[in-house]
Amino acid sequence: MRTSIATVSLSGSLTEKLTAASRAGFDGVEIFENDLLASPLTPEEIRARCADLGLSIDLYQPMRDIEAVPAEEFARNLRRARHKFELMRRLGADTVLVCSSVHPLAVDDDALAADHLRQLADSAEEFGIRVAYEALAWGRHVNTYGHAWRIVEAADHPALGTCLDSFHILSRGSDPKGIADIPGEKIFYLQLADAPLLAMDVLQWSRHYRCFPGQGGFDVAGLVRNVLDTGYDGPLSLEVFNDVFRQAEAGPTAVDAHRSLLVLQETVGVATPPAPVVPTGVAFAELVTPDAEPVAAVLGALGFARTARHRTKPVDLWRQGEARILVNTSGAARRTGTGLAAIGLESPDPAGAARRAEALLAPVLPRRRAAEDAPLDAVAAPDGTELFFCATDRPELPDWRADFADDTGVSQGTEGTRGSHGTDDTGGPHGTGVHRIDHLALTQPWHHFDEAALFHRSVLGLHAQESVDVADPYGLMRSRAVTNADGSVRIALGVGAAPTDDTVHAQHIALATSDVVAAARRFREAGGWLLPIPANYYDDLAARHEFADGELETYRDLGILYDRDAHGEFRHCYTMTVGRVFFELVQRDGYRGYGAQNAPVRLAAQHTARAVIGG
Repeated sequence: MRTSIATVSLSGSLTEKLTAASRAGFDGVEIFENDLLASPLTPEEIRARCADLGLSIDLYQPMRDIEAVPAEEFARNLRRARHKFELMRRLGADTVLVCSSVHPLAVDDDALAADHLRQLADSAEEFGIRVAYEALAWGRHVNTYGHAWRIVEAADHPALGTCLDSFHILSRGSDPKGIADIPGEKIFYLQLADAPLLAMDVLQWSRHYRCFPGQGGFDVAGLVRNVLDTGYDGPLSLEVFNDVFRQAEAGPTAVDAHRSLLVLQETVGVATPPAPVVPTGVAFAELVTPDAEPVAAVLGALGFARTARHRTKPVDLWRQGEARILVNTSGAARRTGTGLAAIGLESPDPAGAARRAEALLAPVLPRRRAAEDAPLDAVAAPDGTELFFCATDRPELPDWRADFADDTGVSQGTEGTRGSHGTDDTGGPHGTGVHRIDHLALTQPWHHFDEAALFHRSVLGLHAQESVDVADPYGLMRSRAVTNADGSVRIALGVGAAPTDDTVHAQHIALATSDVVAAARRFREAGGWLLPIPANYYDDLAARHEFADGELETYRDLGILYDRDAHGEFRHCYTMTVGRVFFELVQRDGYRGYGAQNAPVRLAAQHTARAVIGG
């Protein structure tokens, strides 16, 4: 189906918005009146610009407070409308949006409303223009799509139809099944927006918190199915009022917007992009750093050993059990500091995963590699993290480890059963060391949080859990986890600092162990520094839970935090931060969460530690 986006959904000048929409792959745009009024371009120049960009102008909007008003007011409305119709003819737009009236003098008279809309449609028809009447959720007398349709039906004019807007319908809890009563040819336009489920004034909800389909809590796909069943063949168009989108760069926002429509079309069965290839594990996490020594010290204390080095790049492979960390000291690291730059995801079909990602507009990353390097496909996540699709221990596919050789020059294409220290592997599931990466926490740019959740769900096929708010000493942080079915891939997405906030929320790598107490002791005995946790936390823990003799004292000594859910228990502790990264040791005993109960304490402790170290 054709796709369109309202210019009000993007930031910048009208020219910037049009360029962003075109580059993202949209077929058309809705021109919001304020964008046109503020543009130095004439309507003819805007029309030519859209044509050059391959964009149709599908809608001009909005026309307000037209119907069911006193006669003198309506006469002024018709005069104003004719001016707008002439402008639209110059612009090359053939459909205008008319919102149900919120005028204080509007009366509750459907017959009068139908008569006024019929006269408006008569005038529009002279200019070759159609009128799409939409019920605002906060309309003075008309605030449901069914009511708007009854008025359109009563007016009975060929140039008058209705516009359906998913936000106005779903925010009021209206049943979209009634859309079946509207002939498809009388649905002149379909506007789409999702939104988080909030208890607030619907006008404020609409003006500030709309988001793209798949990013909120509405069943937008169900509504679209009802519309398509009528025979509607117009565009799927996005009209999203959102404070974050209005401040974010237009280009990435437009790509996110178009991706949401591609996924929506797949959901309703009108498009068939390559099927999702869900990752089955984490092959590696890659850190970039300008100085390998502090990172190496932490990894060594955690029980990792440097087992190999990339044949052509300054990248070391550290391993313990099935947990693999790459440490990259390339030139880019000197500019960005220590951070988590890439994740290798085990994939049953790396090529298929890459095709899916590219079809859903994920930027495919060019890779500088030598002729003998493994041909790995990689795409960029919204936060810039590189995602590699890997096949480890799959003889029929290239193995990324073949790019690494140990100090004797032997390829690491197969690791065998030798442990991280050349002895029995204490990182196994029954040992006391680390046996795999439990989860990764990625801090998203403040304006990409919703995009990141949709990206990981749609491109990677991961399940997005509910968003939670976590108290930080300087405000609230949003967090949302995405996982595969068995939990072998877990990524916790957190929102980073706002543009005016200079605090830095670090990324982290959580490492699974069967005995967090033993792992924490071993780390500390090897010279590692664990994050100190305030004594007040343990006093509260004693009040909330019962522990065996000496257990709580051990946790207090090592800085181990504790939580439990309906499925089991969770024990975890943290290293001090290196650059923008820290490590977490976790012991899951059936527990399915991420320790959100303890996150405020951890964040406060990290702020305190940073202040002490900085002082």
